[in-house]
Amino acid sequence: MNLNTFVQDRPHLFWYIGDLNRVSEDFILEQVLNFGDFEDVKLLFKIIGIKKASVIFNRQIKKKRCNYRPEIKHYFKLYFKEYV
Repeated sequence: MNLNTFVQDRPHLFWYIGDLNRVSEDFILEQVLNFGDFEDVKLLFKIIGIKKASVIFNRQIKKKRCNYRPEIKHYFKLYFKEYV
């Protein structure tokens, strides 16, 4: 499975996006961590790699505006610290 297929198979995570072929990895990661279930998260990590996911996540949370919910941000900071 590739990233495009992953997105196409989960329209409930991207319901408000018109063209699902034009979403970035950063956006996909943000949506899956915020709104996906753990099976979605595991599959996304398998597709893009947990190391790359960690790099994207850490870059996103350092920005002034962060779209992660506080509990999600906290959980994945600990998760990536433990497993990457």
